[in-house]
Amino acid sequence: RQLSEAILHGITRAAVLAYAREAQMKVEERAFTLEEAKAAAEAFTTSASGFVTPVVEIDGERLGDGTPGPVATRLREIYLAESRARAI
Repeated sequence: RQLSEAILHGITRAAVLAYAREAQMKVEERAFTLEEAKAAAEAFTTSASGFVTPVVEIDGERLGDGTPGPVATRLREIYLAESRARAI
């Protein structure tokens, strides 16, 4: 989702979006419906403690094949590598 009063303006979120763009991944920020989310091939959340966390189920319905997808997996790898490289 795009930034609004309904979503946190998190540092992890901003970093993941920047890294995705640097990796030439297509990034689209927009509102979406619950039905769209449930129909997604994959999804993920970002947080300071969870970094990039794949979502494999919404309301008991599996996303894709029910396992972390390649985009979420790759973004997690990139985020962790960049975080380690920038650590003091």
